[in-house]
Amino acid sequence: MERMDLLLTGIGRLVTPQGNKPRCGESMKEVCEIKDAVIAINQGKIAWFGPANVFQDQLAGSEVAVTLDIGGRLVTPGLVDPHTHLVHGGSREHELALKRSGVPYLDILAQGGGILHTVRSTRAASEQELYEKARRSLNEMLLNGVTTVEAKSGYGLSLEAELKQLRVAKRLDASHAVDVVSTFMGAHAVPEEYKGRREAFVDAIVGDMLPKVAEEGLAEFCDVFCEDGVFSVEESRRILTAAQRLGLRAKIHADEIVPLGGAELAGEVGAISAEHLLAATDKGLAALAESGVIPVLLPGTSFNLGLAKHARARDMIDRYGLPVALSTDYNPGSCPTESIQLIMMLASLHLKMTPEEILTACTINAANALGRGDDIGSIEVGKRADLAIFDAPNIAYLPYHFGINHTYGVIKNGKPAVWNRQIVATPEEEEAL
Repeated sequence: MERMDLLLTGIGRLVTPQGNKPRCGESMKEVCEIKDAVIAINQGKIAWFGPANVFQDQLAGSEVAVTLDIGGRLVTPGLVDPHTHLVHGGSREHELALKRSGVPYLDILAQGGGILHTVRSTRAASEQELYEKARRSLNEMLLNGVTTVEAKSGYGLSLEAELKQLRVAKRLDASHAVDVVSTFMGAHAVPEEYKGRREAFVDAIVGDMLPKVAEEGLAEFCDVFCEDGVFSVEESRRILTAAQRLGLRAKIHADEIVPLGGAELAGEVGAISAEHLLAATDKGLAALAESGVIPVLLPGTSFNLGLAKHARARDMIDRYGLPVALSTDYNPGSCPTESIQLIMMLASLHLKMTPEEILTACTINAANALGRGDDIGSIEVGKRADLAIFDAPNIAYLPYHFGINHTYGVIKNGKPAVWNRQIVATPEEEEAL
């Protein structure tokens, strides 16, 4: 190697899953761990990594533009958050008392609250207001070690408002250090103006919204809230297959509250991921395994809703050999948190996942849930240099010492995006502001 743009030295411990494909079942525990490591970066890609003493032997004399001493800290791949509702207006803290008094989530929605409340706020907000609000949340995610997020629409529920959300997400992707992957989710709820006319709203999604989203290239994926009282299996199938014909890949909110058959539908249509899955049946989990669908689990949601039931992560991993991914489900209602590190703790506490499984679920499996396993999700030569640096001695310390942010630094595309717990603004971000 003749030249390196950036050399990271003094890495106390480097821990990463390996490979481009999702890690399934028992292989989720398999991670590469190197003490006293070095990472060499060139043109935004990982050029070399390994033990410091080997580096001295193999690459001595190479020209290095910048050297950063990691100070004995832990380095992992940049974290990936594959299920968020990043762009929305308003907040819903006024519903907290209802939830704590035992009013079910779907009942709040049926009364015009929940998603529909956020729809009203999102429609009323300007694009710039939505951009500023989402940018602040994206900053929090970056400070937590996240380098790529998925952002769903679904709080517009009209052609104009859905496009507004997706344009904000596209603008954030262009200006922010964090990569933003867009998902169209017009089928998040039935808006008030279509009350009692759900079939007509499905017609509008399929006939008006999806073609426009595809024409403008505003989304890579299409998601549907397949749930009792929201969208049926048949309606979800119609929407997802229409999206696939237009070139959008399928995702699905499946079996979150009622075992409706969303997981089975995910397998049937070949969705890239099925998300939530608290109520998924054995038949549903088998369908995911047979079709190679990635389950994206959201333990923050069941925690915040006070549910006694959690997704069956151990069955998914041990019995069905599934490649579990984890995400925040950041949204204004059921899970208003940007902290992926909180999700790591909840995955340990409620899903009974090991530290190695949690890291894999937040990196290579999450990357594959966004179709990006070839580029991100692990520390490998040739992959993008997206890295998280933690003030922690090992990966078990992250869920063990909970309630704080362990992130010291983030390297994004081979450049520092966070250092000494502070965001390093890029020229693109400064121009956007």
